Amino acid sequence: MPQKDPCQKQACEIQKCLQANNYMESKCQAVIQELRKCCARYPKGRSLVCSGFENEEEEKLTLKPTAK
Repeated sequence: MPQKDPCQKQACEIQKCLQANNYMESKCQAVIQELRKCCARYPKGRSLVCSGFENEEEEKLTLKPTAK
């Protein structure tokens, strides 16, 4: 039996918040931050719902700043 995702509760809270606020992310920053905190507590790959944040962090690290 697979283990329960440790950050599933926070992911569900984000969905509830987004639905309640017409999908305006700006109104759900507090619950999004809670998910980020949860994701930071677990090793990479432990939480499926954190994979989007993990990918986002990798992209930030690999993107090189461009000179203007």
